Amino acid sequence: MLAYVIRRLLILPIILFGVTLLIFGMMSFVDPGQRASLYVQAIPKGAGELDEIIEKYGLDDPMYMQYFRWLNGVLHGDLGFSKTGKAPVLQTIKRFIPASFELALWAAVPLIWVGIQLGVISALHHNKPIDQVLRVFAIVGWSFPTFVFGLLVLMIFYAKLDWFPAGRLSEWANVVVLSAEFTRYTGMNTLDSLLNLRLDIFWDALRHLVLPVITLSYVSWALILRVTRSSMLEVLRADYVTTARAKGLREGAVIDKHAKPNALIPVATVSGIVMIGLMSGVVITETVFNYRGLGWWVAHSAGVLDVISVLGFSLFYGVLVVCGNLVVDVMYAYLDPRVRLE
Repeated sequence: MLAYVIRRLLILPIILFGVTLLIFGMMSFVDPGQRASLYVQAIPKGAGELDEIIEKYGLDDPMYMQYFRWLNGVLHGDLGFSKTGKAPVLQTIKRFIPASFELALWAAVPLIWVGIQLGVISALHHNKPIDQVLRVFAIVGWSFPTFVFGLLVLMIFYAKLDWFPAGRLSEWANVVVLSAEFTRYTGMNTLDSLLNLRLDIFWDALRHLVLPVITLSYVSWALILRVTRSSMLEVLRADYVTTARAKGLREGAVIDKHAKPNALIPVATVSGIVMIGLMSGVVITETVFNYRGLGWWVAHSAGVLDVISVLGFSLFYGVLVVCGNLVVDVMYAYLDPRVRLE
């Protein structure tokens, strides 16, 4: 296991180097005047000021020199200045990431656990009515555009029933959270409200999380359900499951101790990738529900052509995906010893 992890860690810097090359390659399509916005917090008033910035930071130098200069800045936490965030990109990411992290945490349990349970039920009732219903459920969820489903639940549960509002907090709760009497420990409203002993704010934050969580869960349930169902059907036909049944074990024991643990190996990989996507901020879902996390910020930045913010987020997301895939690979090797021996 240790040798497997070391091999993966040795590959990691090479992959990260490739990610930075791709991100900087996108920057090469932007002219020096636009790249100058990496280094300024306000638009230069005259062409002379812009030329001074280009000359000062060598934006007309050969691309390889610019790359290593940019990479040095990235390694020191300098991703440029975000005009939409009105702060350096790294500080803006730190400001918005608690919201996306909070959404990911609340969505994780219903998204993964329910998806797995539905997949297991579908496999155990293969070709029976409940299996057919769940397969239709999965197909509809897989083909349903996220923004359409989000708008649909908003129309029903917010516009019509007024149960679950959009945004992160109600106006009254937001005033309390921004006041001096409320201490911000993590930036996550549900956790901070409990630490401040404000259950009223906790319930308000929870109400605002319901619709985004439902939207994310339904769309992802389809994927996890289908993967779990396929894996479970394959395992149920395996010889060791047949042997366990021949020994006279209860069907529940056969499923829980022999079939399900082996069927969940590919599901763990898919679930890890889904969680990486949630952690980076789900652009469409956060935009539809005006949930101000990383996804909302990058969508807003793209809408106003804040190139530096979009590229900074792309670099952050790329690093997150690479590191997240490393964790998934290690988890996969832990669950399936055969992977470590390849």
